[in-house]
Amino acid sequence: MLTAPVSVKCLDSRAKLPAYGSADAAGADLYALTDGPVTIVPGETALIRTGLALAIPRGYVGLVYARSGLATKQGLAPANKVGVIDADYRGELMVSLHNHSGEMRTVQCGDRIAQLVITPYLAADFQKTEELDDTDRGSGGFGSTGTR
Repeated sequence: MLTAPVSVKCLDSRAKLPAYGSADAAGADLYALTDGPVTIVPGETALIRTGLALAIPRGYVGLVYARSGLATKQGLAPANKVGVIDADYRGELMVSLHNHSGEMRTVQCGDRIAQLVITPYLAADFQKTEELDDTDRGSGGFGSTGTR
């Protein structure tokens, strides 16, 4: 397992550091920081504070994913599906939590609301060209490789 130091600034004394749920977990849980219960009606999105700012190392990105249990059992998941935290962002980490269920859901201060994965990335050097190399798939789009 690779590790990279990530400096975390608590913007509020109630903020909780991201925490891994098990020894081999890839995602660290992110916790809600609210001044009271936040109710999210079906089909709506609420911007939930974490009270944290991060200094992600250059060459890495923070990816905010749904917590599988929260998404499956309660229908709450990040509205943008995967949030991207760039290495040069120093503002508060917020989670836009969307209610996909048919029932009102409530988030309390300290609830685990998403998970954060820190991963290296490659910055592409985009180069304009007139031709691309051939592949077996070619320009086949959605579903072109089969449904199973």
